[in-house]
Amino acid sequence: MQLSEQEIIRREKLNKLTEMGINAFPAEEYTLTDTTESIKQDFTENKQVKIAGRLMSRRIQGKASFAELQDSTGRIQVYFNRDEICTGEDKTLYNEVYKHLLDIGDIIGIEGELFTTQVGEKTVLVKNFTLLTKALRPLPQPRTDENGVVHDGFNDPELRYRQRYVDLIVNPQVKETFVKRTKMYTAMRQFFNDAGYIEVETPVLQAIPGGAAARPFITHHNALDIPLYMRIANELYLKRLIVGGFDGVYEFSKNFRNEGMDRTHNPEFTVMEIYVAYKDYYWMMDFTERMIEHCAIAVNGTTKAKFGDQEIDFKAPYARVSMREAIQKYTGFDIAGKSEQELFDFAKSIGIEVNETMGKGKLIDEIFGEKCEGNFIQPTFITDYPVEMSPLTKKHRSEEGLTERFELMVCGKEIANAYSELNDPIDQRERFEDQLKLAEKGDDEAGQFIDEDFLRALEYGMPPTSGMGIGMDRLIMFLTNNASIQEVLFFPQMKPEKAVPQIELGEDEKIILEILKSGEQVALADVKDQSKLSGKKWDKASKTLTKNNLVKVEKIDENVLMKLV
Repeated sequence: MQLSEQEIIRREKLNKLTEMGINAFPAEEYTLTDTTESIKQDFTENKQVKIAGRLMSRRIQGKASFAELQDSTGRIQVYFNRDEICTGEDKTLYNEVYKHLLDIGDIIGIEGELFTTQVGEKTVLVKNFTLLTKALRPLPQPRTDENGVVHDGFNDPELRYRQRYVDLIVNPQVKETFVKRTKMYTAMRQFFNDAGYIEVETPVLQAIPGGAAARPFITHHNALDIPLYMRIANELYLKRLIVGGFDGVYEFSKNFRNEGMDRTHNPEFTVMEIYVAYKDYYWMMDFTERMIEHCAIAVNGTTKAKFGDQEIDFKAPYARVSMREAIQKYTGFDIAGKSEQELFDFAKSIGIEVNETMGKGKLIDEIFGEKCEGNFIQPTFITDYPVEMSPLTKKHRSEEGLTERFELMVCGKEIANAYSELNDPIDQRERFEDQLKLAEKGDDEAGQFIDEDFLRALEYGMPPTSGMGIGMDRLIMFLTNNASIQEVLFFPQMKPEKAVPQIELGEDEKIILEILKSGEQVALADVKDQSKLSGKKWDKASKTLTKNNLVKVEKIDENVLMKLV
């Protein structure tokens, strides 16, 4: 393994600590009495404290030093004084260990007492410290200039998502997003539990993928010698529990869909699904808006949330618009009674990509998605979907060809989907068979299986039921003003990490890499011009980068282009 200069130096320090008899990774419990937050909330002069955290900065001035310690609750200033720490003749702990063998990023325990500096800063006077973990890699060190501009920040999205542990250390605001995410889960659970509903668990590995139209991940069970599927939804299992006699069940479900990745989709994501007996989708709309209002207040202390340039108000009630009304309003086209060919021709006429595998439901979905979705900024229930789009939904009680279904739209994105659940086993079998025909036609998102056990369960009788699913990742995006799903997942799915050559790059090479960081091809002449390097420096830096396969230069037609490898 090739190490950078800093990594080599830190390992040398580790060896010196070991030679001095100091274990840089001790096993003993380090008992704490306080946190940085508790100290600031209940600050008492001369109070004895024992805290631990990561050394984030320090200013050594001879026999004294101010530093910052960061724990899970924040940062606090600590004051190291040689004579307070080393009361006898031996000054090694301060002069050698603290000044020369500790590094930014090391985790230490501190025993000391509280005092306030002359400028009013609440500070811990260090009486003793213990090395708890030696950091062998240096942390990024953002710095702020006199104009408040941050330099060398750890803000490259790919690095942040790959190394979330570093992101959480050096970008404290990131942690707040995940604290709010937990608050949202807690609030939602409380709302359901207070209503008397039961949290349950259903299988992640399923013999038949069902409950949604999506491509599954496929695996193999060796002992049974059968294929298994990572669940795309838990709907059919939760409905089995309603058949079994539960009045209300819910689950926070990890689902997996073998589809594209973008700013609002991750192949692994979290959905909450709830099913309540003897209810319909009208009741569920009322329930959903009250629940989301409750969660918004729990997360942010208000029903209002900023999302980009928009202010979203989650206060109930929400507007209700039928899909037919929405399409007619934004396209002038009435989908009622139209044939598959008429829908196909219209979609094509307004510039939507269509193909022969699309049935009526898919065509209507594409028209709505392309021309209508983006217009619904404030929370809005889109209701009464065509039957072809909703194979698990009860037919509308008064509108021919429609179903009792709604989706909740916010900022042009769906965050909830709900039905009056189909509980007629004969109708359900016919819907499954229609999905099979679409799959045979080439629609790889249509249901490709008939779940005979689920149909058997329905034949025993499922009471009238309403069910609703919420995309938890999307909801927290809106509540924390994050436009990318990767920002609200601790560890989002990433492309395999490329092996980076372990070479020391000079400032000239770094300038070129910064220009190319977008990943797009740039004209070589433009890169050279933007770098402002002399001819000699340019030749040396560009050769170093191409030799180490960090950048690629190629000629396309008459253009010479440069890009990151």
